[in-house]
Order: sequence, then structure tokens, then C-alpha cells
Amino acid sequence: MKIGIPKEIKNNENRVGMTPAGVLELTKLGHQVFIQSTAGEGSGFDDEDYHVAGARVLPTIDRVYGKSDMIVKVKEPIESEYELIKEGQLVFTYFHFASNQKLTEAMMRTKAVCIAYETVELPDGTLPLLTPMSEVAGRMAVQQGAKYLEKPVKGRGLLLGGVPGVPPGKVLILGAGTVGIQAAKMAAGLGAQVTVLDVNMNKLRHINDIMPSHVVTEFSNEYNIRKHIKTSDLIIGGVLITGAKSPKLITRDMLKQMQPGTVIVDVSVDQGGCIETTRPTTHEDPAYIIDDVVHYCVANMPGAVPHTSTIALTNVTLPYVLDLAEKGWQKACEEDSSLEKGVNIVSGRVTYQPILESFDWDNAFA
Repeated sequence: MKIGIPKEIKNNENRVGMTPAGVLELTKLGHQVFIQSTAGEGSGFDDEDYHVAGARVLPTIDRVYGKSDMIVKVKEPIESEYELIKEGQLVFTYFHFASNQKLTEAMMRTKAVCIAYETVELPDGTLPLLTPMSEVAGRMAVQQGAKYLEKPVKGRGLLLGGVPGVPPGKVLILGAGTVGIQAAKMAAGLGAQVTVLDVNMNKLRHINDIMPSHVVTEFSNEYNIRKHIKTSDLIIGGVLITGAKSPKLITRDMLKQMQPGTVIVDVSVDQGGCIETTRPTTHEDPAYIIDDVVHYCVANMPGAVPHTSTIALTNVTLPYVLDLAEKGWQKACEEDSSLEKGVNIVSGRVTYQPILESFDWDNAFA
């Protein structure tokens, strides 16, 4: 198969779809890999690294799309890429269609086969291709939140871990999934007082078992959320419903109950965000303020640490890329039900039900 790896062109997205190590595994099996020149530089891999691994380095993005049967990316195609995608071409990347109707309709018009990393789902419900980026984002949420608590960026002027004689900050985490666990781990390591809310008691029990005593858990409901936001210094949104929009757990009116300079980091922004006032931001302009509350809502947080993120992503995507390349997408999906759940759009039709529900579309429309 001919596999293309274009350079990511989303704002400050420095990750790349595959490492040279991943390319080597494909070329060893006789597949052709085309990579756009400088695509890996942001992650610490130069063109020569890919050339040595057997890839053919092409100068422009249109040539990569034009020569490839399958495109392997990190982030969803942006508008300038729509016309480059060919009918029947397989595009394997993070799409997050449920929060982006314009992208969904554009991909339907291309009549490409769109397989989304974030909806590949194992029988136990885990999301193997989303997990490593959620791990990165969860850890970064605390790192960035601690930074934005500083006064020069309009935060409360508070050191998250405190110092002797001064109590630490309070962190509220919405969601006890991968993002929540990693955020709790980082916040606890800094010495913060951490509260994790979720509706899944098994997840709360797990956190209770593995975390130190200054990480506490409570059942998530509006009463408890309203109680904790009044005293929390950093609030992290890590709620995920696979392939669907995130529920709005914090509404606009709740901001009035928060202390001035409170920081919100909404990691759920890719799926629409779990805070009503969330809107996607970029690494170039990452934060905004509403009602004296700082919002950090970067939609590609792991893109700020691309070397770590690209390696972590290739570790989990490569087995699926190899399977798709060796068997073709139809046979690969027939033999692997988890990969089949990643199929979101085929030949102009939405095939993933949560996307249809997000836009109130019925199957006849799709």
C-alpha cells in the first residue's frame, strides 16, 4: 500500500503522524511511505531520518495526498486540506467529528473512508489510540493550570503546592478517566489538595485505592460541583463520552460562584468541552477570561510536547496501520471489531451513530 504522512498544519501542531521507527516497519514489509519534507522536524526527526527508514520525502503536501492510498495524520484535516482528499482514500487520524459539523460534512463530500483514532474501542471499553494523548493532556493540564494561576497571567497568584506555613491550592477534577487519573497524579505530586468527581463508582474506587490520602473522591452531581467550584483554585475538565459531545457540567452562571483568578483547563474541548463557556484556543493564544475566570482550552495540548507525544502515539497506532496496510480497511475491520468501531464515514455516509445523534441527523440523511 502507498501510505502518506503529511506535515501537520494546524496552529502550533508539531507532532507528526509517524516516527522513523514506524516507517521502517512499513517499508520492511514492502509498503511505500511518502512523507512531506520537514513533517517530523517539530518532533525532533529530520528528513534524513525518514529517508534512512525507507520513506520517500516529497516537497509538498498535495503530492503526499496525491500519491497515497492511506493518509496517516495526527489532527483532523483543516479546510485547506479538504480538496486534497480523494474519493476512496483512507484517512486515519483524530477527527472528533461530533464537535465539528463543518468538518463532518466536508469529509462526507470527499467520499473518503475516515477512521478516527478516538473511537477505536477495545471490548473492555478502553480507547487504545486516545489513551496516550489523554495521558499527556492530563499531565499537561496541571502543568499549564499551575502556570496560569500566576498573577502576571491573571490567575489567583497562588503556588499550587504551597510552601511551609502556607496551604496548597485546591484542584477539582471532573472525570476519573485517563485524563483525570493523570491530572490527579500530577497535582498530588505537587502537593495540592485534589478532589475527583465522577459518576462511575468503580473508577472512584480505583482512584481511592491508588492515590495518596490528599486525593479524595466524590460522586459527580450538580450539588457537589457547585459546592467545590466555590473554593477550587484549578478546575480540570476531563469528561469523555466516546465519539459524542461532552456534557456541560459547569454552566455560565456557575462562574459567578468561583473566586476571581480561578483557572479552568478544559481537556474535553476536542469533544465540545464540559464547561459551557469553553471555546477552542491555540498554543499561540491559549487563554481567555470570562467573569474573572481564566479559561485554558487548547484543542491540541499534546502538540506542545511533540517529541514525547509522537513517539507515544506511534507506539499505539502502528499495529493498526500495519493491519490496514496489509489487509485493506474492509478486511482489517472485519477481523478486528475494535478497529471497526473507528470507522466514522464511508463513501459519504456517517457510519458512527453518536455523530448522527450529535447533529440530530437520522440515517436517511447520512
